[in-house]
Amino acid sequence: MKPDNAAIVKKYNRIAPFYEGLEAIMEGLFFKHWREKLWEKADGYHILEVGVGTGKNFAYYPKNARVTAIDFSPAMLAQANRKKGARDIEVDLHLMDIEFLQFADNSFDTVVGSFVFCSVPSPAKGLKELHRVCKPGGKVLLLEHVLSSRSIIAKMMNFLNPIVLSLVGANINRNTVKNVQGCSFRFVRVDERSSDIIKLIEALK
Repeated sequence: MKPDNAAIVKKYNRIAPFYEGLEAIMEGLFFKHWREKLWEKADGYHILEVGVGTGKNFAYYPKNARVTAIDFSPAMLAQANRKKGARDIEVDLHLMDIEFLQFADNSFDTVVGSFVFCSVPSPAKGLKELHRVCKPGGKVLLLEHVLSSRSIIAKMMNFLNPIVLSLVGANINRNTVKNVQGCSFRFVRVDERSSDIIKLIEALK
């Protein structure tokens, strides 16, 4: 694991026990709604969730699908494993870095990630890995917060980003839509219901 990745993992390991509490208000007001829309778009039998975290998406997994999920933080994965047992969720959990996926090419019908690329040190490398493991004709679905298109808000986000990154290991000023468009997908679409900062991205391989 690269030094940048290891430093971010350390931050997520530290906040793992409190993570769901820290985001509880935003989860109830906004994120839950978007997670439902994200997973409604998931197709196929074999699905990969990257950045599973504490298992916030477990409730939205499609029935009759085989789901594999990864995270690079052992402490976050431990929280997900406890939730998996308590709720009897069918999912294969693995400790793994999105930049170095240990899966064969063309393995998954759909790859899903929610609020993940804010914490990936090398977004282009992570996206290439998602493209690699997705089957031809399959899709990558991402729910991400991005840099605002409004100049005043963008300046504020850029100003605050070093503080947020230092505290929790997440960037709040990523241009994830452009990063996905710059990858090798044959088609990229942003859901028309997306807001200025929260984007639901669908990329077809």
